Amino acid sequence: MEVSSFMESTFFSLVIFPIIIFAMRLCDVSLMTIRIIFISKGIKFWASVLGFFEIIIWLIAISQVMNNLDNPIYAIAYALGFATGNYLGAVLEEKIAIGANLVRVITNKEAQPLVDYLNKEGFGVTSIDAKGSKGPVKIIYSVVRRKDLKKIIDIVNEFNPNAFYSIEEVRGVNKGIFPSQNVNFKFRNRFTRKGK
Repeated sequence: MEVSSFMESTFFSLVIFPIIIFAMRLCDVSLMTIRIIFISKGIKFWASVLGFFEIIIWLIAISQVMNNLDNPIYAIAYALGFATGNYLGAVLEEKIAIGANLVRVITNKEAQPLVDYLNKEGFGVTSIDAKGSKGPVKIIYSVVRRKDLKKIIDIVNEFNPNAFYSIEEVRGVNKGIFPSQNVNFKFRNRFTRKGK
């Protein structure tokens, strides 16, 4: 009897239940974000599993809001859960860091020290000579795991803060050279650079 009377109380109706709706929406939107990322990466099975739980949670949350349209607190909790779920999903996606990126660096500065250092750190690097609008440039390509993206960008910026670089999603990678997982990354005496 105490449980049922608590669930019928004003406190439960105005505080606890909106928190539950918020939490459900937070969960289902976060799952949706990760599911969409899994689909884009071709991870079909886990995308389906997440989709199953996502829709169950969403149906429960929306049914509670629709059954209580006279209570705007539920709608506000639902909307806040949606907004917060988008943010949490993006944060989780960054932490999971699934997939690979293509990093393209274009520099008019002597690039061999950068290429050598990237190779030393375990990155697979392809470099070619090219001609830009202001003269000769070097184009450096590297396919990196997303979790190594910040590391390679830090290295590029350390060697040449003015280098132009772009980053693209890579749908699939067959083989390749990647840094080992246990490499401790530290800048070594701000590098030995040419042309500084």
